[in-house]
Amino acid sequence: MRMGGRLSAAIEVLDDFDRRRVPLKTALADWARGARYAGSKDRAWISGLCLDVLRKKRSLAAAMGDDSSRAAAIGALHFHWHVSIDELAEACDEPHGPGALSDDERARLAVGGDGWTKCASPPCAADEIDPAYAGHSGATSDSSVAGDFPDWLAPNIDRVFGDKAAAIMAAFCERADIDLRLNSLKTEPEKALAALKSVKAQSIPLLTTSARIAAPEPSEKAPGITIIPAFNKGWVEVQDLGSQLAASAAGAIKGAQVLDYCAGGGGKTLALASMMENTGQLYAYDREARRLAPLFDRAKRAGVRNLQIRSPAGGEGLDDLVGKMGLVFVDAPCSGAGTWRRHPDTKWRLTEAQLATRMIEQDAVLREASRFVRPGGRMVWVTCSFLMEENEDRLASFLSDNKEFSQISALDAMNASGQITQEGREALQACLSADGAIRLTPDKIRADGFFIAVLARR
Repeated sequence: MRMGGRLSAAIEVLDDFDRRRVPLKTALADWARGARYAGSKDRAWISGLCLDVLRKKRSLAAAMGDDSSRAAAIGALHFHWHVSIDELAEACDEPHGPGALSDDERARLAVGGDGWTKCASPPCAADEIDPAYAGHSGATSDSSVAGDFPDWLAPNIDRVFGDKAAAIMAAFCERADIDLRLNSLKTEPEKALAALKSVKAQSIPLLTTSARIAAPEPSEKAPGITIIPAFNKGWVEVQDLGSQLAASAAGAIKGAQVLDYCAGGGGKTLALASMMENTGQLYAYDREARRLAPLFDRAKRAGVRNLQIRSPAGGEGLDDLVGKMGLVFVDAPCSGAGTWRRHPDTKWRLTEAQLATRMIEQDAVLREASRFVRPGGRMVWVTCSFLMEENEDRLASFLSDNKEFSQISALDAMNASGQITQEGREALQACLSADGAIRLTPDKIRADGFFIAVLARR
């Protein structure tokens, strides 16, 4: 496909996403089924453009003075993919292109949008936004335009980040790297890293068992990690750095009794198993049995031998574990706001009702998971969300009703894991809150957004 056809396809997918509010991958798959002529490079290009549009949807609309999918896709190609206006005009005029650029589109592209002339590459600061855009459909607040998030979330985001909100939210609009965890159950980290030269992975200096492949260009496919020998040998797992740091908050757990209460597909379960060095006993549970399905094969490939998977589908309960766990790890259900770099479609699909439902679920999960912590044990609370409503508020409510628990330093727990480097400790210090929790954001730690808290039971 030529650029014009690819651009038209991206606009079609974005229009479908706006209309149905399905996950972007669903809209892409539905389009691809009717476009058998599109090759893998075409699909990667179209997917990359759609993701970049959704990362910066509001600022692109402000720059173009138009909140349509066409305007956003054209704007993204020029402002963020650095396609010249002449190239864009030619692509739009192609037989399968979206139609010729209008005079207004050309003018907006030439100056970065009316009112954006000071900004070479949107998004810009709030005071650089076109004042006329405030009345345009789809834009109702300067902060949500500058930070590229839904307007209804402005009070929530301002509450947690204050006057730094625009800068921090801009970091959530960047493309994410591909982070890897080096599995010490199978080989030494140095040997695993050497085996990753073909995909140009580099060590991450914050953790002793982490590596990173720089984010590919938006139009390019990501390296095929799952087909390289090191992956199939179980030497590496694909896992965001933030997720790895969250797992390290389990601390020194070699020989312990550990329950991963919301195990899901098992990414953090495997990280915990590696920290335990196949000693003690690790239990993995999730209320949605289907989510546990991949963990059986993943654990076998990773060389995990101390894992029991308790699946509701098999009638395997947890009653025998009540009050017996030295550590209960809770990767709680949440809005997923911390993953907006990777899944920008989710920020436009999230609703106030969904957030309220998640908060109710989180309260229930905290109450239920706490039953398994023995006296003297700990519970690690993790969400991939930066919102206080899903974190500090939930913990405050729980602690007010459960006086036997108290919050302790998450950074101290991370240090006890032995995986955090001196550079990592210094970086995490900047993420430490007054009550001892850690809030990761990509402007401080080049990773997804996570909240990590550790509670001790008397």
